[in-house]
Amino acid sequence: MTLIKSISGIRGTIGGKPGDNLTPVDVVECTAGFGTWMKRRGLSPKVVVGRDGRISGNMVSQLAIQTLIAMGIDVVDTGLSTTPTVEMMVPRLSAGAGIIFTASHNPKEWNALKFLNNQGEFISAQDGEEIIDIIKSGDLNFVNVDDLGHYSKVDDAIGYHISKILEYKFVNIEAIKSADIHVVVDCINSTGAISVPPLLDALGVRYTLINHDDFGNFAHNPEPLPKHLEQLSSTVIRTKAHAGISIDPDVDRLAFVSEDGSMFGEEYTLVAIADYILSKEAGNTVSNLSSTRALSDVTINRGGKYFASAVGEVNVVTAMKNSNAVIGGEGNGGVIVPDLHYGRDALAGIAIFLSLLAEKNMAMSALKATYPVYEIIKDKVDLTASTDVDALYNKLKKEFKAEKLNDVDGLKIDFAEGWVHMRKSNTEPIIRIYAESHDITTAEKLIQKVKVIL
Repeated sequence: MTLIKSISGIRGTIGGKPGDNLTPVDVVECTAGFGTWMKRRGLSPKVVVGRDGRISGNMVSQLAIQTLIAMGIDVVDTGLSTTPTVEMMVPRLSAGAGIIFTASHNPKEWNALKFLNNQGEFISAQDGEEIIDIIKSGDLNFVNVDDLGHYSKVDDAIGYHISKILEYKFVNIEAIKSADIHVVVDCINSTGAISVPPLLDALGVRYTLINHDDFGNFAHNPEPLPKHLEQLSSTVIRTKAHAGISIDPDVDRLAFVSEDGSMFGEEYTLVAIADYILSKEAGNTVSNLSSTRALSDVTINRGGKYFASAVGEVNVVTAMKNSNAVIGGEGNGGVIVPDLHYGRDALAGIAIFLSLLAEKNMAMSALKATYPVYEIIKDKVDLTASTDVDALYNKLKKEFKAEKLNDVDGLKIDFAEGWVHMRKSNTEPIIRIYAESHDITTAEKLIQKVKVIL
């Protein structure tokens, strides 16, 4: 059982003891810390909230909502929603902040509070540290009965989100409708089941849904890795669909399966979409240090510049703003379209990718073959309370001192034949270890070079 308080918010497993797990006490305490931070910053006393389909979602959201009301802060509740939807609703409603109740790709026993600023973007590392300090100090104050905040609901949030996607200049609705595309969508028994179908209806796409009705009971591990997408792959083949679509529980990550059941690869979601956008608009791109080199390759090929950031959406967004990037994201299937908003958005990714597929008029497996070939391995090592992560990094630095090293975020080792990146997760008690090369055998050898030392 786990509780993680970090600059990314509060995340943990439901049940257990306060301070060790995500309990009602921790939810109230952390929400109050966030509310106090808002007041100190002089932000509008209004928070937009929304949640994914987790079993614990209603409980966690109600605890947080009532805490904000007790602090004199108004709450606008989008109910069952998506992370990018809530992000877009914060500025639309002129709110001072937002909270999304989701543990993203984590299994069903997890939940989390993700904090947004008044732009609908994830709070900065500095803001996160300030909130953590407030929580630790216990300096929390609540209002008297005459000053309680007000609660309201909004029912058109997803519809508004979709309408903005349909207006995006590189979504080719006419081409998609003419292509008569059929897709299979794995909704993971969460809010993709209420957000993806209306988008596909508007685009004129035929679809088959799987895992779309037993909300909260995830049909498989939500992380879109090949071993978790076997049902999607087999359904694509059985229904002779053009593509399979996998989203995570809060609909900000996106992975595709090709028409032959093969993995298009979550790393190539951003690569394909970026190449499509760069073919229409010159510009720069950004992804994090753990993402494929293929994005750099296609960016340079299109005449743009590629920039790498530390892992974490807020870091990618900062780098995108600094480089005036036209598209960016993360290799975990996260696509950020700045013309819409600075947040990972699977719904936007679906619409843009289907535009690409329709305009190319080719099978997905053939489309994949047009991009640079890299193979990436995503592994991890469990952490204990006594693990000295810095000591591990220093040991690796000494061992591989002859290679190109980057310690901006964990430790990345660039070998001639590929790279290995290790970093402590902000969302789980693990060290993530990623390796990439032009073939899977070499990538495996590179990752074993590191793991044997660890």
